[in-house]
Amino acid sequence: MIVSEYFGENVFNKSQMQARLPKEVYEEVIHVEKNGGSISAKSADIVAQAMMQWAIERGATHYTHWFLPLTGITAEKHDAFLTAPDAMGKTIMKLTEKQLIRGESDASSFPSGGLRATHYARGYTAWDMTSPAFVKEMSCGTILCIPTLFFSYHGEALDNKTPLLRSMEAISQQALRILRLFGDNESTKVTPSVGAEQEYFIVDREKYLKRRDLIYTGRTLFGAPAPKGQELEDQYFGVIRERVGEFMADLNTELWKMGITAVTQHNEVAPGQHELAPIYCTCNVAVDHNQLTMETMKRVAGKHGLVCLLHEKPFAGVNGSGKHNNWSISTDTGKNLLNPGETPNNNLQFLLVLSCIIKAVDRHADLLRTSSACAGNDQRLGADEAPPAIISIFLGNQLEDVVQQIVDNGTAADCLTDGQLDTGVSTLPVIKRDAADRNRTSPFAFTGNKFEFRMVGSSDCIANSNTVLNTIVAEAFCEAADALQKSDDVLKEAKKLIAENLRNHSRVIFNGNGYSDEWVQEAARRGLPNLPSMVASVPSLTTEKAVKLFEQFGVFTKAELESRSEILYETYAKVTCIEARTMLHMASKHYIPSVVRYSTRLADSVCKVRSACPSASFRVQETLLKKTCALLEKADDALQHLQECVEHSNALDGVQEMANYCHDVIAPAMRALREPIDSLELIVDKDIWPVPTYGDLMFEV
Repeated sequence: MIVSEYFGENVFNKSQMQARLPKEVYEEVIHVEKNGGSISAKSADIVAQAMMQWAIERGATHYTHWFLPLTGITAEKHDAFLTAPDAMGKTIMKLTEKQLIRGESDASSFPSGGLRATHYARGYTAWDMTSPAFVKEMSCGTILCIPTLFFSYHGEALDNKTPLLRSMEAISQQALRILRLFGDNESTKVTPSVGAEQEYFIVDREKYLKRRDLIYTGRTLFGAPAPKGQELEDQYFGVIRERVGEFMADLNTELWKMGITAVTQHNEVAPGQHELAPIYCTCNVAVDHNQLTMETMKRVAGKHGLVCLLHEKPFAGVNGSGKHNNWSISTDTGKNLLNPGETPNNNLQFLLVLSCIIKAVDRHADLLRTSSACAGNDQRLGADEAPPAIISIFLGNQLEDVVQQIVDNGTAADCLTDGQLDTGVSTLPVIKRDAADRNRTSPFAFTGNKFEFRMVGSSDCIANSNTVLNTIVAEAFCEAADALQKSDDVLKEAKKLIAENLRNHSRVIFNGNGYSDEWVQEAARRGLPNLPSMVASVPSLTTEKAVKLFEQFGVFTKAELESRSEILYETYAKVTCIEARTMLHMASKHYIPSVVRYSTRLADSVCKVRSACPSASFRVQETLLKKTCALLEKADDALQHLQECVEHSNALDGVQEMANYCHDVIAPAMRALREPIDSLELIVDKDIWPVPTYGDLMFEV
């Protein structure tokens, strides 16, 4: 079947609504979706019945309020469409207006950071009309999923979606103020658009089930490098293996049915690593799509006897996985505010928008860093494979030249042109060269008509980063609009403001190698924050500056920020302790007993050779035995030390203290245990080694 014939068939989209709803109800829904407000109870009941009937035709028997709690994954509770049987024992299928609009969940069973106590459990889910409903075809049946927001009894946001929608409203309102000053009276809404590239690893399920660390933590806590890694650079864009290709084909079909525009698939840099990329769409829908993509990846992989690993660093020594968040802002009339045009030096509106974004990123680099913070990303950021933990902006030669002219002279007289490429092959057509190169080491890079935020972890929810990005840019727009509205000459004031923004905040612009040690030193000289770990970044959420920012635009209250700070600390501590306990289990139950058997075999070999032939040399066996025993003793010492560290952590009070202890004490103790075990893997016979190796996992799929 042609893709276009079934694309979006599992989505209750505008086409379905238009065909199934009375005209006046459809128009009411579209108006509210675009302008806010709420539809009438009567219209909501009509929508509910039409939605249910459509879902039943797709095979659905249940519905769920589908939401994004602060766990980072999605949540759902399935309820059948059935009503209570009548006197004759018959029932009917029904979805009411109340069931569509509002649901209830036990808020104390989800992370709340103190917003909900265990004995105060009530939480609500509310229909999010800006995201279309859809059906999921699962092993437990086909389920109608109604996207919702999740909040407490007192209205505090307990999810990732509510603050995102608030931030989208904030940036739209402030961007429209800028547009009006530049004479745009047609646009009524400005919307952030996002396309999230998703990196992941695929491993064989049978091998996966033999690794307790992968099962419990999503990453390998032990593992020596395979003889081959990514040194030859032959993995990237290489031929996709047959088994993985079959998985990708099924994955695409499932995503397309749900209206997710997955268009790119390829091998990534590391063995066993791959990437999927969609076409950009409205920010909040992109968040839903990315959550569904991750969920579908795992489900489809299982059908092929595979496992999809979304951890940021499942294997040491090779590239980890991230999620490039491509962000732009456009009007409802189709104008991309980040389109520089052919001559960006003359595009005053673009330069103002650009200067505001540069100002926002420089001023709130700490918040942007925190928005990508998770325990798994600590293993990835700062390595020679991912952006450093220092926030900087890459603009490319053309825009950097324009910026420098403005900084030096207050205006830019000209700009670099794109030009053409001469390949030296006469049969090739003329190829136009982009005005700017790309910089894969930059965490926040301009790529032609959008910014690419490359720090987000592969398992993370992109709502967090986009909420921060939308809000900090809204603040910069607000300040620019305030200044321009006071001026009698808007264009003159805009030029002055652009120069001021760039002079005050161009320190964050860096086009060089973000992986180099020199950049770390240069960034420190410039005064840029360097927050190398999740624990170090969390305090930025609750600074006076952050509270003022988020409260000004109604995105977070102080209490909501404090709750998220507590959740981040608590999650980091829990993840680290789970990893530590897993290491203790594997070392004591798997690795050390296996090494003891191997050393016993070596000792037996020495004794037998000495007995059979006293004059023969058994230097090799003795050397291996001594080396093995020394590493075994080192591993046991490290095991005992890690055990003591974990036991001590149980006596700590407060999530921040616990998180700091995990980072400063437990994590180094884990690394100390891993070192001798990984060395032993390179010595012990493969038939004795208790788990699949890196070579088994990454190359044998």
